Amino acid sequence: MEAPERWRFAYDNEELGGVVMKSFAASDALLMGRVLYEEWAAYWPEQDPEQNPIASLINGFAKYVVSDSLEEPLAWQNSTLIRGDEFAEGISDLKRQPGKDIVVSGSGALVRSLLERGLLDALQLFVHPVVLGAGKRLFAEGEERTALELTDSRTFATGVVHLTYKPAEG
Repeated sequence: MEAPERWRFAYDNEELGGVVMKSFAASDALLMGRVLYEEWAAYWPEQDPEQNPIASLINGFAKYVVSDSLEEPLAWQNSTLIRGDEFAEGISDLKRQPGKDIVVSGSGALVRSLLERGLLDALQLFVHPVVLGAGKRLFAEGEERTALELTDSRTFATGVVHLTYKPAEG
């Protein structure tokens, strides 16, 4: 399976890959929506960990999928379904469990829902120096204003900027 955002690969390098790997290494669980789950479940189990070290991390993670349309059992190992009506309670329960970070990669609608419910601890964005002219917006028009506090920023040699925010107090 080929990733739909191929354009971004032109901006990848060891520096950016190291940040991504560090983020995944600090985690032991993935939280995702249905679309990303279906894309990744078709891709990651087929990857050779020798060629792609992040594959062993991702395949070994506990995976939590928020969806009202998927049915259990989920095919990808260590995957658990969280129904949309159980979303806030299910995520709150996950956050209280011991372990490392829970990472969300992609899944814009899920990120918006987490932020709206006060369930997002940090938001990491990679801004690429390219204008696509089309695509999905991360935040929809008319959404509630949410103040964020910049906690870290880094610019890579490729021009990609990595920004880390946390929800602002008050």
